Amino acid sequence: MITTDFKGNLVTVTTFGEFTLADYREFEELVNYRVKFHGVVNLLIDLRQMTDFTLDMALEEMRFARAHSDDFGRIAVLAGSPWMAWTAWLSQVFVDAEVAVFDDESAAADWLGTTV
Repeated sequence: MITTDFKGNLVTVTTFGEFTLADYREFEELVNYRVKFHGVVNLLIDLRQMTDFTLDMALEEMRFARAHSDDFGRIAVLAGSPWMAWTAWLSQVFVDAEVAVFDDESAAADWLGTTV
C-alpha cells in the first residue's frame, strides 16, 4: 500500500507493507500529471515501512524510470535498511537525476529544499 501527496513540484510517496504493481501505477499517474503541468518533479520516497515488493512492480519501476529519465530533478529516499538503500542507488542508473538516501526525513526535506 502507498500514500501519495504533492506540493508544487514535489511528489511524496510513502510505502506500507508490500509495494505492488497497483501501488506503482497510482504513483505513475500522479507523476505523469505533475510532469505534464509542472515540468520536472522532485521525489521524496519513504521506504522505511515497506516490508516487500512484487517482481512486476520492480520491472515496471525500471520501465517507467527509463521512459521518464529526464522528468526528475532530485530524488530523496528514506530507507529503513541497507538493501533498500542499495536498491535506491541502483535506480540512479535509469534516471538523469540526483539521488540521495537518508535516514532522517528532515535532512531529506532540507536537501530537496522543502519542509515536511
